[in-house]
Amino acid sequence: MKEKSLDFSFKYGALFIIALVLIVFSIINENFMTYDNIADILRSISIVMFVAIGVTLSQIVDGFDLSAGSTVSLATVSAAAMMVWYDQPFYLVILVPLLIGAIIGFLNAVLIVKVRIPDLLATLAMMYIIGGIQKTYTKGFSIYNNMRFQDGTVAPGKFTSEFLWIGQGKLVGVPVPVVIMLVAVIAVHVFLTYTRWGRQLYITGGNREAARLSGISVNKIRFAAYVLSGIFAAIGGILYASRVGSGQIDAGSPLLMEAVAAVFVGYSVLGAGKPNVIGTFFGAVLIGVLLNGLTMLNVPYFGFDIVKGGVLVLALAITFVHLNRRKA
Repeated sequence: MKEKSLDFSFKYGALFIIALVLIVFSIINENFMTYDNIADILRSISIVMFVAIGVTLSQIVDGFDLSAGSTVSLATVSAAAMMVWYDQPFYLVILVPLLIGAIIGFLNAVLIVKVRIPDLLATLAMMYIIGGIQKTYTKGFSIYNNMRFQDGTVAPGKFTSEFLWIGQGKLVGVPVPVVIMLVAVIAVHVFLTYTRWGRQLYITGGNREAARLSGISVNKIRFAAYVLSGIFAAIGGILYASRVGSGQIDAGSPLLMEAVAAVFVGYSVLGAGKPNVIGTFFGAVLIGVLLNGLTMLNVPYFGFDIVKGGVLVLALAITFVHLNRRKA
């Protein structure tokens, strides 16, 4: 009986909690289940979801990317700088942050795969380096329209309507960030589940030596996972800049914890027992619903970290109790 209840909680616990939270908040506040509020919840998790996809990919190859939040911050200010400071065309505003994300992922991979620094330590060091770079580059100032430089001149560019549409616009009544997020989730799920490269990621993470003996280029797969993690974090940074209409320093710092919590909640969705993008999506939904409901209840924002930490502890407890029981 105990084993059956543990299996049930592992497979359906996250979905049950999401449903329960939705019901409770709907009873407390009649505006909670309106279309506009649900759209706001999905829009709010779209940025976190891109960070979480990157973390999921690094977890699949048995790694961890702690630099994802700082990558979001650097991508945010670089996109803003390309528009406001340098008045560059739209394609460069998108391309430069993506390139920065890829470079950060590549450097992470070099440190982890080639230099063989443990992933947590390597990405922790990169997190501090990237954070220092974005603060040094911006001199600690956020980037916004019509900002003045220290010499008194006004920045020549501004946030364009086409860029702001990415984060603020709607497509057939659905927020554009939500559409982009859903497309990304489906595409990554298909990639991981139905392609040879996706299966190689899981094989590499499951048993590196067995993967090597089966002919898989383990190092290349691990490199690809970290580069993709950096790129997805950069997409999150672009969405952040387009949503708020400014380049906020340290924009991605609070997103890492939410992304990690979403990934570990995802382990238990439908009993996956491993990193997976569909589970990560439901984990992000759970966190988004909780934070939105608490906001509607006027709970002070400084209490939100308690909720995030609690969700992470619960997800870790359920996941590792189940995994340890399977090993035993």
